[in-house]
Amino acid sequence: MNDSLHKDDIQIGRGKERPVIYQTFPRIFTNTNSTNRFAGSIDDNGSGKLADYTPTLLKSLKELGVNCIWLTGVIEHATKSDFSRWGIPADNPNVVKGEAGSPYAIKDYYDIAPAIAVDPDRRMEEFEACVKRIHNAGMKVLIDFVPNHTARRYHSDAAPAGIRDFGADDDTTMHFLPSNNYYYATNQQFAPGFDIAAPGTEPYVEFPAKATGNDCFSPFCSRNDWYETVKLNYGHDFGNNTDHFDPLPDTWLKMLHILRFWASKGVDGFRCDMVFMVPLPFWHWAIPQVKQDYPDVIFIGEIYDVGLYRPFLDYGCFDYLYDKVNLYDKLVGIERWHYSAAQLTSAWQTVDGIGDRMLNFLENHDEVRFGSVEFAGDPARVVPHLVVSSMISSGPVLIYYGQELGESARENEGFAGYNNRSTIFDYWSYDTMRRWYDNGKCHTDRLNAHEKWLRNLYARVLNMVNDRPALRHGAFFDLMYANLGHEGFDPHHCFCFLRHCDDEALLICVNFADTEVGLTLQIPQLAFDMAHLREGNLISRDILWEQPSSLLLSRTEPMQLRIPARNAVVFPLRGDGVTIRPLGSDPAEMAARRLPSSSPSSDASASLCK
Repeated sequence: MNDSLHKDDIQIGRGKERPVIYQTFPRIFTNTNSTNRFAGSIDDNGSGKLADYTPTLLKSLKELGVNCIWLTGVIEHATKSDFSRWGIPADNPNVVKGEAGSPYAIKDYYDIAPAIAVDPDRRMEEFEACVKRIHNAGMKVLIDFVPNHTARRYHSDAAPAGIRDFGADDDTTMHFLPSNNYYYATNQQFAPGFDIAAPGTEPYVEFPAKATGNDCFSPFCSRNDWYETVKLNYGHDFGNNTDHFDPLPDTWLKMLHILRFWASKGVDGFRCDMVFMVPLPFWHWAIPQVKQDYPDVIFIGEIYDVGLYRPFLDYGCFDYLYDKVNLYDKLVGIERWHYSAAQLTSAWQTVDGIGDRMLNFLENHDEVRFGSVEFAGDPARVVPHLVVSSMISSGPVLIYYGQELGESARENEGFAGYNNRSTIFDYWSYDTMRRWYDNGKCHTDRLNAHEKWLRNLYARVLNMVNDRPALRHGAFFDLMYANLGHEGFDPHHCFCFLRHCDDEALLICVNFADTEVGLTLQIPQLAFDMAHLREGNLISRDILWEQPSSLLLSRTEPMQLRIPARNAVVFPLRGDGVTIRPLGSDPAEMAARRLPSSSPSSDASASLCK
């Protein structure tokens, strides 16, 4: 199916709507089974379905401010669950992580995971129908593209005619051949440093051993390696560090076909896994070819080296990249390691000129939950982090399912144990999600006061990034340089900046401290010139909390602000709703900033996760 219904009306990307991406995990997202048996089977714990993505559910996410749904774990992957009735036998449990299996151990790139289908015989039809519903709801669809590795045993029973399996034509007597799909440890059986012949199971035998997915070329990998996956060969010989890209490696051709296959199903974009582990020339070759036929399809790269950002954007042709090791890590450092908020200046400077192509997030399936004990310990502390990550640039914003409800990953689901993350390996459900989903009603009636407050906060912020022109496509101006070292300004806890465009200018200030701060903020002459500001006594309102305020906007006199603990303010300085009286005509006293009644008190916030 090449469903184009309403797609022309959903314009996201550079110069259009900012992508606000909601990452969902269908297996867990709508699962209503509350058994939650440790390491339980699908019969024990159940599984959510693609059919659960109803118009009601999608309308709720759309109201949250979401315009893009990322469906994680939809491609068929290795699992301990037996779907032999539908032609998909269970994989060897000795090389599967968890009962459900890792969604990144792909065993058939052309098929849908049967666990998330109501009728596994019609699993592709259910996926296509889900894509159509998402489009009809005015949103786009992302799926994962996993190019670096497959499950240890790969076989497709759904590939189009003429498509050969990965490894089917490999010469396994050679460690490396450009035409091989995998790398081999010749004449050596796979023999990791842990038991792959557990009692009661069929021993896993792989001869010769293939290289493991995390660039482990030894057949003796450890449990800390990605032992459930095998590395794909794109023509790079790791033995002598040489490239063999002419003629085109077979893996390149197979992967291009896979990308086109899913684009033909109506998929609007790909979150590409571990892109730096695949040769950059492959992306330079493949992405433009996909865009020739599907010009609006977007590519988002998972990457962890700022030195590679520009090459992967410019030469690699990616639309967006993760900004994990830059902005995200600095926000973690502010919360956990006493980093000063002033370090956020270096975060935007690192990506200056490409900031609108950086995807910002506070959570995803790889990272700990914000409210977990390893991050903030309390989801109500999120306000300054959320405001900075969503408003510092015009790039995409990513929310992980349940983040907006304060899900904090405090359970031991099975394979990964207590690791402050929501499992991707097990069949499970979460109380927060079950109460919001409420058997398909998708409302807030069963949420507690703290969860309702938090979801309302996310809805305000996520809608604001596209409703406000300055946040959607405006320029950024850092105010820190004009205030560092000035009495009355706290650069350790506070970060202030402007976003501005022809239509409006916004002042955004955040406070990471556990106490209210009073700020004496100087707006420099350059900011007046660039943001087209006018001096005067402003009657404005904080659009984050809808609180009116009076502000002095002067080239020579500082502005006085009060920002509550763990909070933020967003003031229009120019645009609709702003009244300016000339200086000296009717001086207004600065309104004291107080925490809005809709925000939890410090005591209430402290109890949010108890």
